[in-house]
Amino acid sequence: MNSDALDMSNSEDKAKSPEDMASDAEGVWSPDIEQSFQEALAIYPPCGRRKIILSDEGKMYGRNELIARYIKLRTGKTRTRKQVSSHIQVLARKKAREIQSKLKDQAARDKALQTMASMSSAQIVSASVLHNKNAPPSNNYNDHYSSPHPGHPLPALPSTQYWNSQVSQPGSTPTSFGGLPTTHTRTLFGGSPGPSSALVPSNTVSSPNEEMRSAYPSGNQLTMSGSSNWSSRNMPLRLIDFQAFVEQTGIKADSYHKHLFVHLGPNVNFQDSILEAVDIRQIYDKFPEKKGGLRELYEKGPQSVFFLVKFWADLNTNVKDENGSFYGVSSTYESSENMTITCSTKVCSFGKQVVEKVETEYAHFENGRFVYRIHRSPMCEYMINFIHKLKQLPEKYMMNSVLENFTILQTVTNRDTQDTLLCLSYVFEVSTSEHGAQHHLYRLVKD
Repeated sequence: MNSDALDMSNSEDKAKSPEDMASDAEGVWSPDIEQSFQEALAIYPPCGRRKIILSDEGKMYGRNELIARYIKLRTGKTRTRKQVSSHIQVLARKKAREIQSKLKDQAARDKALQTMASMSSAQIVSASVLHNKNAPPSNNYNDHYSSPHPGHPLPALPSTQYWNSQVSQPGSTPTSFGGLPTTHTRTLFGGSPGPSSALVPSNTVSSPNEEMRSAYPSGNQLTMSGSSNWSSRNMPLRLIDFQAFVEQTGIKADSYHKHLFVHLGPNVNFQDSILEAVDIRQIYDKFPEKKGGLRELYEKGPQSVFFLVKFWADLNTNVKDENGSFYGVSSTYESSENMTITCSTKVCSFGKQVVEKVETEYAHFENGRFVYRIHRSPMCEYMINFIHKLKQLPEKYMMNSVLENFTILQTVTNRDTQDTLLCLSYVFEVSTSEHGAQHHLYRLVKD
C-alpha cells in the first residue's frame, strides 16, 4: 500500500476538531475501526521518533502510519496517520481525567499528573489500553488477530512470534500490558508455566507477503531462539542465591521484618538443558555500549555464561523509611576452583550506566567446594530513591512503563585473569502475584 495514501486528509476531516473526530462513532471511528485501532495499539508499542522498515517495500514507517496501515488491512477503510495521532491525543486526555477522578488524595493526584506529564500521549494510551484489556486466550490467538476482513486479508501471524511489549507473570493469567497472547502449543507463564514459555515479543511483524523488521529493535522486544541441549556446558561459577531486600528492626526485639524485592534461590539451574534462548542482539540497546558493555563482554566470551533474568519485583511492603530500615543486596556463589572474584553491578537507565558498584570477594572452602558470599551489601542511594519513587506511582502500568527503561547488568570476573565467570542481565516488571517476587531465566545466544 502506498504510504502517501495514509497522509491524505479530506476536507471534512480537516474541518473537524480532534474531539469531534474521536466522537464520530459511525464515521471516522466506527466500531470496527476502533476495534482495529485498539488491536494495533497492542501490536505496535510506542517507539518515539524511531521508524520501522518494511523489508518487502524498503520504506520506513512511523508507529501512527503502521496503525493506520493495520486499520486499512483489518477493515478496508482508510484512516490517516494524522487522524490516528489526533485520536491518541484525545484518548490520552480522557485517560488523564479518569485517573484524576479516581484519586481522592491531592498528593497522589499531583504525583500522577507529574508522572503523566513526563509520558507521551502514545505511552499513556498504550499503557492504559493494554492494562485494561485482557489478552486473547491461547487457543484463540490466531483466530483473533488473523481473521481476515473480506477482500483485505490480515498478515498471517507465525506461531513462533509474540506480540506486545512485555510478558505476563508466572502463575498469573496473562494480561495485555504485562503479557502476551500465547500460541496453540505453548503457555506464557500463565496457568502451568513451563520451561518453554516465551519471554517478550519480537519487534518483527508480518506483512501480507513478508515479515517486516524494526530498524531499531527495542530491548524489551525479544525473539525466542528455542532450546537445545547444553547441559554439558562448563559453568566456572554458579549463582546459589541472590536477593535484594529491605529489613527493619524496631525497638522491640521481636519486631524484625525483612521484605524481598527480588530473589533467585538455590533451585535455579543455570545448566538446565531446556532453558530457552534469547538473541542477545535484541537487548544490546538496553545496556551500556561503551567499553565493558554487554556487547564487548559477550564477544570476549565465554558465551555460555551469559543469561537474561526477567524479574517480577515485589513492591508490596509497608516498611517505613525510618531509622532502622536497611536496604541491601546479598549474593552467594560457588566454584570448584579457588579464585578471587570481582562483582560489578551496573544500574542502567535508557541503556546508559547510571551507577556502578564493584566488590571483591575471596573464596571460603566449604564441603568440597569454594564459596563466595557478598553479604548485606548496602544498596546505593540511587536505587533506594528509585524504589521510593516507583512505589509512589498510583497505577501498576505506570510502574511498568518506567521499568521498561530500567535494567541492571551484573558481571562476575576472575580478579587475576579478568575472565568473565558469570554475566546476568536483569529486566523488570512489577509483581501482581500474592506469592511475592517471581522470575524467569533465559540463556543469551547469538544465532
